[in-house]
Amino acid sequence: MSKFRTLDDLGDDLGDVTGKVALVRVDLNLPMQEGRASDVTRVEAVKETILELSDKGAKVLLLAHFGRPKGQRHSTMSTSMVQGDVERVLDKEIMFIPEVSGPVVEQSIGILRDGDIGLLDNVRFWPGEEANDPEFAKAIAVHGDFFVNDAFSAAHRAHASTEGLAHFLPAYAGRAMEAELKALDAALGAPQTPVAAVVGGAKVSTKLDVLENLVGKVQHLIIGGGMANTFLAARGVDVGKSLCEHDLTDTANRIMDTADHAGCTVHLPYDVVVAKEFAANPSSLRVCNVHEVAADEMILDVGPLAVEALGDVLKTCRTLVWNGPMGAFETEPFDAATVALAKTAAALTQDGSLTSVAGGGDTVAALAHAGVKDEFTFVSTAGGAFLEWMEGKDLPGVAALNK
Repeated sequence: MSKFRTLDDLGDDLGDVTGKVALVRVDLNLPMQEGRASDVTRVEAVKETILELSDKGAKVLLLAHFGRPKGQRHSTMSTSMVQGDVERVLDKEIMFIPEVSGPVVEQSIGILRDGDIGLLDNVRFWPGEEANDPEFAKAIAVHGDFFVNDAFSAAHRAHASTEGLAHFLPAYAGRAMEAELKALDAALGAPQTPVAAVVGGAKVSTKLDVLENLVGKVQHLIIGGGMANTFLAARGVDVGKSLCEHDLTDTANRIMDTADHAGCTVHLPYDVVVAKEFAANPSSLRVCNVHEVAADEMILDVGPLAVEALGDVLKTCRTLVWNGPMGAFETEPFDAATVALAKTAAALTQDGSLTSVAGGGDTVAALAHAGVKDEFTFVSTAGGAFLEWMEGKDLPGVAALNK
């Protein structure tokens, strides 16, 4: 695992940080409903870092993006929209600062007392943010004494506020970033073996790089969702009307051959839940062997026998990485396989026999639906960054923190 500075290194590097300005990159891109955030999970994730710095007497300036303003100011995309939500989670008043650099920021820092918190405006209002313009990063950096990145969800972006600032200031991982990186290292960096990966979702095409990276790193690759249909078709199974990328069967075969040579077992369902129409509790619902799918049926979930067998596989493993549901989990009863396997993984985690790390938007929702989101070792709320990590790519925002 690469070595990176954390808040534990602050004292050794900078001594007492009372009165020093901490530029802290956080993710405040919250889902909104009627002027308030409908989910404040991202604020709760960075609460520990913000309050720790505040308690140490630093002046904390929060950097964040909100929406996709593409380098233009939009009143509806100002971070002031989430100021109240941040204050409620932190239980502290914060000062909104309608710039990210210049005299207004300098004056605001002069007003802030030690331990106070300021919220800068949307960094993406300035074209230099997404362009990672060094001059823009430098203009922000002059206001700070050190930089803390606590936004893993934006770590796959080489932007001024995620990567550029680390070239001008001492850079540290916040507590949420630190926890994320340690969990990911435990999952694929230096994991306890055997390692299993559950990869689900609709299309193979969106997760080709993930699959190609994982087959060389895990001992068991469990494929679910619509993706499994493409692999079944590659093995000569007639999947009827199921969602299937028939043009990728050669790719699926290549991945399975690579897995075979790498000593990775690919697990595909051998019994499935099918229906003639995709609807809740359809009258045509039945469970059958994968070789018995009729031409007018579609596979919508993994069958109970396969789920039981997959649960037995997890019982032999020490580490699990999970991304994507096993079936069309949003619609009952096609959530059954996802819920059952998630509960098995959660139970093994709670018993101490399995380290389980999961991530990706649908995955978080699926685990929450199964009632086990808090029973996995770690659940990442990062979407794109988590996927790129699973693809084996270097994340610029993480690389910038390396010692």
